[in-house]
Amino acid sequence: MIQRRSVLALAGLMATARVADAAAYPDRPIKLLVPFAAGGATDVIGRAVVQAMGRDLGQQIVVDNRPGAGGIIAGTAVANAPPDGYTLLLGSIGMLAIGPNLRRDTPYNVATSFAPISLLSATPNVIVAHPSLKANTLRELIDLAKASPGKIAYGSSGLATSTHLSGELFQAMAGVKLVHVPYKGGSQALADLLAGQIPLMFDTMSSVSAIKSGKLKALAITSDKRSPLLPDVPTVAEAGLPGYHTSSWNGLMAPAGTPREVVLSLNQAVLKALSQPDVRRALTADGSEVTGSTPEEFGRTIKEETQRWGKLIQDAGIRVEQ
Repeated sequence: MIQRRSVLALAGLMATARVADAAAYPDRPIKLLVPFAAGGATDVIGRAVVQAMGRDLGQQIVVDNRPGAGGIIAGTAVANAPPDGYTLLLGSIGMLAIGPNLRRDTPYNVATSFAPISLLSATPNVIVAHPSLKANTLRELIDLAKASPGKIAYGSSGLATSTHLSGELFQAMAGVKLVHVPYKGGSQALADLLAGQIPLMFDTMSSVSAIKSGKLKALAITSDKRSPLLPDVPTVAEAGLPGYHTSSWNGLMAPAGTPREVVLSLNQAVLKALSQPDVRRALTADGSEVTGSTPEEFGRTIKEETQRWGKLIQDAGIRVEQ
């Protein structure tokens, strides 16, 4: 009995200490692990948000780029970090919802290894074509693909990326068969599209300047509403495939077990940062939509997207090398 009381007393002291630590949070710099190379679109978004968050929290948030292995390197580091709010992850659709459906040996479980903090932004993809492709609208592309199944190639930024799966969803809903050409990055695919080496691409909004200059033609936007960067380009749903919508999204995560008070403090800092004009300009410059969410809403988004893309991956028989 004495031993049980001692254990209970110790547990009470530890709980009190955790509450005190959470109340003092943060009292030192915070580290944000970004699973992409510096200078990319997601890295730029992350830096803009955490810089504003740091001002609000009174502590610097240091960005640590850990690219590679589809986000597994950064994800593993955060999953194994102390759950104290001083090591955070900038997660994306690829590593949080798509990757887990493809890599069964991932060394962490997204649902149990992380604590969602908030969504940051969502970015549509665009179906873009070389001028030589004999299709100027999405309906014409569908008709052309049905007339020549398996003969039209489309590029993407890589296997199992959001651009690849946007193409797979399009094929499934339109009842057509295209040939997927995965690249090691969107810039390589875009270069080949501009050169006419491939006729079609499911791209991020990086091709906007080439579309506006007439070097490429945009057939449709993949999100559920038009992009302010390309207001005259219809959505896929408007152009003939009702119910179709895809986008790339990202958000902040902490290790599982991070105190609720810390998660809420970080969530409040995120939402305040997303309301700042300079942050909103940085996020919307590439066509992204500023989102923000509660931790619970972000958790539901991850779960729903994981189920959605898991079904598509299974139905399409998509595999990646381990």
